Amino acid sequence: MASFTDRPLGKTLVLFDVDGTLTPARLGASPEMLETLREVRKKAVIGSLGGSDFVKIAEQLETDGVPLTEKFDYCFAENGLTAYKLGKQLPSQSFIKFIGEERYKPLVNFILHYLADMDVPVKRGTFVEFRNGMINVSPIGRNATTQERNDFEKFDLEHGLRKKFVEALKAKFPDYGLTYSIGGQISFDVFPNGWDKTYALNHVENEGFTEIHFFGDKTYKGGNDYEIFTDPRTIGHSVTSPADTIRILKELFLQ
Repeated sequence: MASFTDRPLGKTLVLFDVDGTLTPARLGASPEMLETLREVRKKAVIGSLGGSDFVKIAEQLETDGVPLTEKFDYCFAENGLTAYKLGKQLPSQSFIKFIGEERYKPLVNFILHYLADMDVPVKRGTFVEFRNGMINVSPIGRNATTQERNDFEKFDLEHGLRKKFVEALKAKFPDYGLTYSIGGQISFDVFPNGWDKTYALNHVENEGFTEIHFFGDKTYKGGNDYEIFTDPRTIGHSVTSPADTIRILKELFLQ
């Protein structure tokens, strides 16, 4: 059990989604956000909780040069499948170990065929990204520029491309035991059932916290913050932007 008795709210854990909550999507955290997090950490225990891999999250949150594991008490990447507590790595799990190569190949082949037939405004590169705990699928490719991401997000809101893609996968692979979660601007994640962001709670359930707050922007059903936002173990806060996160943090913890 971790001891944070030196802090006034040492039994309160505050977890944060990254994209759209702490930073604009795939961009860096602002000085104001980092300062607000430092102030909150003086009072409560804080953790980052992103769907991306550790390197990507670190790029976004290390804009001041301070390592991610020194900024947060807990760092959860890939929904907690990669996890650090006070700078030390915790045991991890693997998507390929769960699904097996013989079932993975038909899945990725179907995805690539579907992507090839999709009509989207632009196609760039890295359409399927294989991660430790999931695969990430992007119709325009993760190499898209910020402007291309913004344009696709609007296009997708109008045409529902990602939702239709997910429905096709559910129909094709009903027995795979997989969850499909739309997050960020341009992609969706595919991972075993139960490996959503609530997976991170496994790492803290025996740490003696009396309150666990979660801040996220994709808190609607089908969004990648939905499961942890609605989980009875957490107090959920739905935000519209990093500025909104700062506003709520100041109201809750910095009065």
